[in-house]
Amino acid sequence: MSLTDKSPVRSSGSPGPGSGSPGPDAGRRPGPVGGFARIAALSHRRRRLALVLWLVVMAGVWAAATTAGDDYREDFSLPGTQSQAAADLLAEHGAARAGDTVQIVLQDQGGLKDPAVQDRVGRMLAEVAGQPHVESVRSLYEDAAAIAPDGTVGYATVTLDVPSKEMPKEDSQKILDTARKAAGDGLQVELGGEAARLLGKGAGGAAEGAGILAALVILVFMFGTVIAAGLPIITAVFAVGSTLGAIILASHLFTIADYTPYVMMLVGLGVGIDYALLIFARYRAELVKGVESERATVTALDAAGRSVFFAGCTVILALLGLVALGLGSLQGMALSVALTVLVTMAASLTLLPALLGIFGERFARQFTARDAKRRAKGKAPEGTVWRNLAARVQRRPLAAMLVAGVALGALCLPAFDMRLGFADAGSDAPKTTSRKAYDLLSDGFGPGFNGPLIVVVDDLDGGNAQQAAESAAVVLRETPGVQAVSPPIPTKHSGVATMIAFPATSPQDEGTSRLVTDLRDDVLPQVSERSGARYLVGGGTAAAEDYSGKVAERMPHFMAIVVGLSLVLLMMVFRSVLIPLKAAVLNLLSIGAALGAITLVFQEGWFGVEPGPIEAYLPVMIFAVVFGLSMDYEIFLVSRIHEEWTKTKDHALSVREGLGHTGSVISAAGAIMVAVFGAFMLSSERLLQQTGFGMAVAIFVDAVVIRLLIVPAAMQLMGRWTWWMPAPLARILPKVNLEKS
Repeated sequence: MSLTDKSPVRSSGSPGPGSGSPGPDAGRRPGPVGGFARIAALSHRRRRLALVLWLVVMAGVWAAATTAGDDYREDFSLPGTQSQAAADLLAEHGAARAGDTVQIVLQDQGGLKDPAVQDRVGRMLAEVAGQPHVESVRSLYEDAAAIAPDGTVGYATVTLDVPSKEMPKEDSQKILDTARKAAGDGLQVELGGEAARLLGKGAGGAAEGAGILAALVILVFMFGTVIAAGLPIITAVFAVGSTLGAIILASHLFTIADYTPYVMMLVGLGVGIDYALLIFARYRAELVKGVESERATVTALDAAGRSVFFAGCTVILALLGLVALGLGSLQGMALSVALTVLVTMAASLTLLPALLGIFGERFARQFTARDAKRRAKGKAPEGTVWRNLAARVQRRPLAAMLVAGVALGALCLPAFDMRLGFADAGSDAPKTTSRKAYDLLSDGFGPGFNGPLIVVVDDLDGGNAQQAAESAAVVLRETPGVQAVSPPIPTKHSGVATMIAFPATSPQDEGTSRLVTDLRDDVLPQVSERSGARYLVGGGTAAAEDYSGKVAERMPHFMAIVVGLSLVLLMMVFRSVLIPLKAAVLNLLSIGAALGAITLVFQEGWFGVEPGPIEAYLPVMIFAVVFGLSMDYEIFLVSRIHEEWTKTKDHALSVREGLGHTGSVISAAGAIMVAVFGAFMLSSERLLQQTGFGMAVAIFVDAVVIRLLIVPAAMQLMGRWTWWMPAPLARILPKVNLEKS
């Protein structure tokens, strides 16, 4: 049976509240065995070959990846922004450097100008100059501005011959170890800068391991056997492992950021275990009925496998929507995660049936024996709890929707005050050297010292940028929010000069954001009118503001693409208008709740978390992933309700039976997702902490509150109108069958 059928359909008409046939396809059964069933049958019969092929693929990919190594890199270019224009102008006229810098930050309450301290520091800096990737060292005693006014804090500048992101961690550690040889007797030595921040990052593995362990415990509790519990995890590991190796190779051809593998593992493990669980749960249900293993596998793939396929398609569509944002390395991340989901789907549809074939006879004995014991003890049939829950919701559907909706709406409110940006060393763990250096520089030179604004003066026509810069410097020093301004710094071209303006507030403070806006929109344009030069505000802090602005500007287009494509797909699947609209609204509600929770915890500092801005690309990334994952549960639940509806034509009964058959699976899948995502809170990476926490909250809300409470209530209120679609629209859209053959 093909996945789509463009044959003419009968007119839907308008069902009316009591109509017995609200949709053209309500009573139509799928045809003979379809593509998913054939794939399952082939994988089951050729199970050892399928397993060997997956082993060969993963081993081959990793052999190539190990040989080639990775070439992760980030693309922060933002065409059309002031910060990008400033960077391009400096690069064009020879002011850009190939390497970055780190700061050796020193503090001595007795004063850094003490001769004994100067001697120790001088010998230390000479030794640092000989370390790998150190191009030059500028002593704090060579620049009066490098020592704080009170004389207790200062910094030496170490220029690297590579960008900070490419600085080997072990070489940064050598610089720190060498610098700390001078510490003692009241002298504190720390290392600041982006290369120093890499020293505080964990090696990874703990979060993934904790998530997999928690998933295994949940699966053992659900299936009662370690082997059965291990199959979804094995499937996910094969899929994620193979894709990760492929992405390492792809990093040589495309721009892929170094945080991409962690996001891939986070999403891939959660989705992989989730998809395999949905199929395996249906397989177990067939075995309990007495169906032999191969037929149970075919039936499971022909039913749940379809749901997995179309649910995965919605995740991929949502991720590909990120490409429309056009935000540098975020595109590489989106494509990488989309590929992970695609390979995960392939593993669920081919590797899992092979594993079921290998262990099928054992599962048949175990599951049927457990079911017999359950019946012998007089226990209620499986799903009774969820049927009873659905019945209670159906008795008071409006009350259930209002209570749940108000609670989630309240959790969404903080998201409207979300402040986007990029975490700097001020958000690092207090014990890291980068954070200690950050705090020392803030105490000695002011909070804005760690987030300077680079003002680029462009006077290419007049050729006297130095004079134009001096005019601007006078105005900047009198501007509220500016603590200090450096003298104009000439470049190789007389028409270009730079200044460094230090805000009075920290890089993550709202006051700094307002200052960037004021300088660009009000202060510097007035100076430009008098001098005739162009002034551009750039630097890392300004670039973060520009990035946040681009995200906010393009977010509506991105949302329209993702939501629009998902609506069309769901209308094709369910032949309904109300179900896709309901799904879109509820998915947005779960995403809003997740973003609100992130704001409270990471921006406002609830539960002792270091407060700071929310990573600028996090909202779009969470939107893409969570919107797709929410559709997983929507398709799985509603497809089973629709299957019951085609059998009984009793709408209320269909909702109860659909929830009865899927409630335990959705709950278990949600618990696994929450465990896998929540485990990333153990990571030292703030981005991964925010991502894992946000996705865990979203999945909890979606699986527990929305799918098990709001959806049954909404479908009860919609009644037979649930399955209505206008006849002209029904004729245009191709038909997709999800019910088993």
